[in-house]
Amino acid sequence: MSLDIVILAAGQGTRMRSALPKVLHPVAGKPMLGHVIDTARALAPRKIHVVIGHGAELVRERLAADDIHFVLQAEQLGTGHAVAQALPALEADKVLILYGDVPLTRVETLTRLLEQANESQLGLLTVNLADPTGYGRIVRNANGVVQAIVEHKDASEAQRAIREGNTGILAVPGKRLGDWLSRLSNSNAQGEYYLTDVIAMAVADGLVVATETAQDEMEVLGANDRIQLSQLECHYQQRMARQLMAQGVTLFDPHRFDVRGEVSMGRDVTIDINVILEGRVVIEDDVQIGPNCVIKDSILRRGAIVKANSHLEGAEMGEGADCGPFARLRPGAKLGAKAHVGNFVELKNAVLGEGAKAGHLSYLGDAEIGARSNIGAGTITCNYDGANKHKTVMGEDVFIGSNSSLVAPVTLGNGATTGAGSTVTQDVPAATLAVGRAKQRNIEGWKRPQKTPK
Repeated sequence: MSLDIVILAAGQGTRMRSALPKVLHPVAGKPMLGHVIDTARALAPRKIHVVIGHGAELVRERLAADDIHFVLQAEQLGTGHAVAQALPALEADKVLILYGDVPLTRVETLTRLLEQANESQLGLLTVNLADPTGYGRIVRNANGVVQAIVEHKDASEAQRAIREGNTGILAVPGKRLGDWLSRLSNSNAQGEYYLTDVIAMAVADGLVVATETAQDEMEVLGANDRIQLSQLECHYQQRMARQLMAQGVTLFDPHRFDVRGEVSMGRDVTIDINVILEGRVVIEDDVQIGPNCVIKDSILRRGAIVKANSHLEGAEMGEGADCGPFARLRPGAKLGAKAHVGNFVELKNAVLGEGAKAGHLSYLGDAEIGARSNIGAGTITCNYDGANKHKTVMGEDVFIGSNSSLVAPVTLGNGATTGAGSTVTQDVPAATLAVGRAKQRNIEGWKRPQKTPK
């Protein structure tokens, strides 16, 4: 059966105290609405319809995609009214209704919910709560059959004692939805058109309301303020930590580890505290990551070692390569197998061949460095002339003396050497020593300048 998904994302979120629309506030580095859209995509719908209102243009700008149909709710008159805005575009056999500020609902949970919906049955996702304050209550008859949902503000004392709460997430037969929405009334404490009133209509029309229960409260928690946002963040990180540990990853402290993107990890990976993984990160078997590292959009091949306080972005480390502590690998940095980058070394758009070394205190930008070459401390590739970038190319087994400046474009052949303190402005042939420094003079009797007395 075909599926349309409607995501309600028009709310302002006044309790966030923010100019940013509520659904764009991030969990694990991604807007809450982005999480919901990704979950929706995993269900392979015919179309995803996102109902927007406050900050509509910004939401469009951040999350526009070919498979997203945005629908404007100019006035926020309730959840039922919001779904009605998308109604003209709904054509599928089933319609699943989700919420843009509820980012952690599992695909497996929604799959089970969708199995409950058919032409004679409506699927309702509920959750059992220790404190159901603020939630609509699931009202059942003596046989346990769902009769209606009563919003907290409209509930009697007896109904408020019910602990089974409504998540708002529904799977409904598409052919029935239009009729139910047209019959909604705003005669309630809020003066809004409640989508939840559809439940009582379905019962009155002879449909069965089949329920599916969420695994836990956090799976269906929405974020109305920054406190709830932080709760979602913590829950997401703990979920990811448990998942990775189950795959064979060692986390020294799962409470001090953050994933803010898509991560693929092999076995026997070891990760120390305060490590942040962002964007798309691939980590192969036997990799070790020290404390306080940030790794973004990077690949770490088997056996690579990232030492403490290193920052990698858009980088690739080959098998057995190591970097740090305090290394910075910027976009385009690539270490070959067993290459070494030490403390306070920065690479940008630079390739170190197999076994090449840059031990400490150097900047290597727009460079190609051959296998087994050794870069001395204080080396700089002078790659920028104020307008354009230029490349430094070194062959294999090159030795760069400490405090060398390599003024690009320049090429050093296999086995070339530069003397310490040299400024290299011309190509250096293979197996040749280049010394580019002024001749030292010792001036006897020279006196240092003195401060003038006040």
